[in-house]
Amino acid sequence: WRGKPVFVKHRTQEEIDDAAGVNLKSLPDPQDDASRARMPEWLVVVGICTHLGCVPTTDAGDYGGWYCPCHGSHYDVSGRIRKGPAPLNMEIPDYEIEGEKLTIG
Repeated sequence: WRGKPVFVKHRTQEEIDDAAGVNLKSLPDPQDDASRARMPEWLVVVGICTHLGCVPTTDAGDYGGWYCPCHGSHYDVSGRIRKGPAPLNMEIPDYEIEGEKLTIG
C-alpha cells in the first residue's frame, strides 16, 4: 500500500482482551485498542517501525505483536509501541472490511 508493507493480523479473544486491558498511562503513545481495530478480531497496520522505517518481524517481541530487530522496538498486538526507541505506534491505514473483503485506502 503506497509502497509500504501492510500487516493484517487475525487476533484471538485472548489477544483482544490483553490489548484492551493495557493501562494507557503506561504507553509512550497512548491509544486504546478499540480506536485502533475497527473489528476487534482484525488489526490492520502499516508494517513500518516508527523509529527509522525498518520492517518489524511478526508475532515477536516481548508483547507478542511485532519486534524491530534493527534497534529493539517492541509493539503489542494492537501495534502500539511498548518498549524501545520508536516514538509512535504503528500507523493504521484507512481501510474497510466488508464480509471477507479488505479494502485499504
